[in-house]
Amino acid sequence: MEDKVAELLAKALEENPSLFLISMSVSNDNQIKVIIDGDESVSVQDCIDISRAIEHPLDREEEDFSLEVLSAGVSEPLTLPRQYRKNIGRDLMVKTAEGKMEGTLEEVNDEGVKLTWKAREPKPTGKGKVTVIKEAVVPFQDIVQAKVMIKF
Repeated sequence: MEDKVAELLAKALEENPSLFLISMSVSNDNQIKVIIDGDESVSVQDCIDISRAIEHPLDREEEDFSLEVLSAGVSEPLTLPRQYRKNIGRDLMVKTAEGKMEGTLEEVNDEGVKLTWKAREPKPTGKGKVTVIKEAVVPFQDIVQAKVMIKF
């Protein structure tokens, strides 16, 4: 069942190249769960189209199943470099083994991401503090979790 679903899903995603797969699972009792994302956004119609592309070729007389197609939610961690690229300019919270940092996502390349943020530090001479721009380049392999920070 999982191979058949993966094949149908791959074909459906080929038809809409702006969408991409985040995860797919098929449980022992044939509960199919697909999470997709898009380079811009994912509409309800996109989820319907992917659902139909999977559901219609499958025969419920042959195997009973349930199907759930979801878009990656705002609160979900980023997992693929393609997701990071669409969030350039947004604030991220990135956890690594050394700790966590919050900053604006400035750049994404094949190796990792670059974050910038403002920090208050003591003046080099005299009393008081000065605002400085900090930056960090974080390789993808060092990222334990990354989430977009939502501000209201």
